[in-house]
Amino acid sequence: MRVTSSVPSRKRRRRVLERAKGFYGRSSKTIRVAYDAVDKAKSHAYRGRKQKKQQYRRLWTVRINAACRLNGTTYSQFINGLKKADIDLNRKVLADLAVFEPQEFKNLCEKVTQA
Repeated sequence: MRVTSSVPSRKRRRRVLERAKGFYGRSSKTIRVAYDAVDKAKSHAYRGRKQKKQQYRRLWTVRINAACRLNGTTYSQFINGLKKADIDLNRKVLADLAVFEPQEFKNLCEKVTQA
């Protein structure tokens, strides 16, 4: 008796075609092309997750720098002063302070320049 693996292979192909839904042209319809398209999409998604972190850190740095310059210092001097003053705040929190609490950020800048 010949055993076919039709059920698992159908399931595997259906899963790939579902992931390829919305792709352009044959990429969403033909299994051979869909395999390649889904593989490429996975690699882009993996890389994108890393890039998202980089872009957020870059955004926070820009916001902190802008707020520092309003208070008469530069980003590098500010970060150096934070380390000297033993103030342990990450860039995400500092950027939120700079945008939503400018008075608190100004007080922080004064403490940093004294250090």
